[in-house]
Amino acid sequence: MTPDQILDISFTVAIRAKSISFVRDKEIKGRIEYVCQCGGNRAGVRLLLACLLAKLDNPALDVRKPYTEIGTPDCFSGRMYDERFISPFAVKNRLPVNASTAFLTPALRNIDRPLSVSQDLVGTPRDLYKNVIQVLDDVATEKIAANTVLQEALRFLIRLRDENEARVRSLIKSIKRAEGGVPLSSENIAALVQQHLSCPHSSRLPTLVIAAAYKTVNIGEYAETLSKHNAADAATGALGDVEIRLSKDGKLATVYEIKTKCITTVDIDAALKKIALSDRQIDNYLFVTTETVDPLVSDYAKSFYIETGVEIAMLDCLGFLRHFLHFFHRFRLTWLNHYQELVIAEPDSAVSPELKEAFLALRLAAEMGK
Repeated sequence: MTPDQILDISFTVAIRAKSISFVRDKEIKGRIEYVCQCGGNRAGVRLLLACLLAKLDNPALDVRKPYTEIGTPDCFSGRMYDERFISPFAVKNRLPVNASTAFLTPALRNIDRPLSVSQDLVGTPRDLYKNVIQVLDDVATEKIAANTVLQEALRFLIRLRDENEARVRSLIKSIKRAEGGVPLSSENIAALVQQHLSCPHSSRLPTLVIAAAYKTVNIGEYAETLSKHNAADAATGALGDVEIRLSKDGKLATVYEIKTKCITTVDIDAALKKIALSDRQIDNYLFVTTETVDPLVSDYAKSFYIETGVEIAMLDCLGFLRHFLHFFHRFRLTWLNHYQELVIAEPDSAVSPELKEAFLALRLAAEMGK
């Protein structure tokens, strides 16, 4: 049986179980549930899934040794199982896990020894790593079977996914019922987005603000498919976070680089390097920030136009949005709906379920408060 088949069969068994647990031991069940439902860090559950899959694929492996650097016959590459099998499986089934491998997170990279219950991994929260290592030890010492833990973990993930999606659907229905009468003004919408941007872990949102603008109006340009939130530009081949192309020939016109911090000359120099190394000609390289724009850095960016032929400029995210909404006033609700669609469609690793629900709750409050 291939790893993909193991996952698919386990998923089918888990989805049929619904509320019936596969684990009798309450302590082990509690540890699995903690790992699967730890909202602050979704790396632990990917570590668990990858190690369990490796063990089921090859029973001779030690589930506590997901690093080839260990050098023993029973070690394996947890990252390989994670990236090759867990990642597409999670995407296909919309499971609430990290979008990228767990093995590149600070707590799990650069390890050359088995994961031991006596080992104190430096990660947040610490209880997550203690629990996941203990579960792996329970499997290695045959206190519980690997396939049982995998099915139980998938059962918890399916339940969490369904609960998250049900809450989102309920909020969307409430918004539709609250709509009507005088539509939200441009300033109402800008205030709503400002509140959303102020929420924790919202660094992906400015990218969606820009992408929604290009989905709203037809100006002969469109936003290319967005790169993964946690993927480096060097890995994706992208020049920035949002790439705008001409509708007539697909040529690159404008690149947006989104920053949730003050832009510095170091950022400008990095952009210049990317422009110089790229074989694609662009007209604009625009930084969008949620922080104050420094006039000196802005002047520094402008100074390279003659040399490069590319305009580099900095925009305040909310200022950009307010101007856009007033300029295309009749399309303001279209923009808001596109932004909502993009927020909901983002993977949970980029826009958390809590952040999605926060936007819907804020919009509902705004609609009901008109």
